[in-house]
Amino acid sequence: MSKYDSTLDLCFSALGDPTRREILQRLARGEASVSELAAPHDMALPSFMSHLKKLEAANLITSKKHGRTRVCELSPGAFTPAKDWLSEQSAIWEGRLDRFDDYIGNLTQERNK
Repeated sequence: MSKYDSTLDLCFSALGDPTRREILQRLARGEASVSELAAPHDMALPSFMSHLKKLEAANLITSKKHGRTRVCELSPGAFTPAKDWLSEQSAIWEGRLDRFDDYIGNLTQERNK
């Protein structure tokens, strides 16, 4: 088993682009059609669709067809993998900083003796 989680890689890669983050912010308010999502962005539709495909590949959004209209929405728990990873990293660094603080405190006490 790889020490890297490819799902997490896809998630952070998708979040690494400002256009995709804007799409996610819009979808946080509710589902939207592709044309509604594309409207504020000055790019050709095929380029915009590549952003949606990357978000879908990362399991951040889902899309479905309603007649001739494709509608997108946030996936349930879309940010859970990134949130969990960031929480783990935060705990690791807080532990390291606490140990460093203890070390400095011990050094200070030894010098003051």
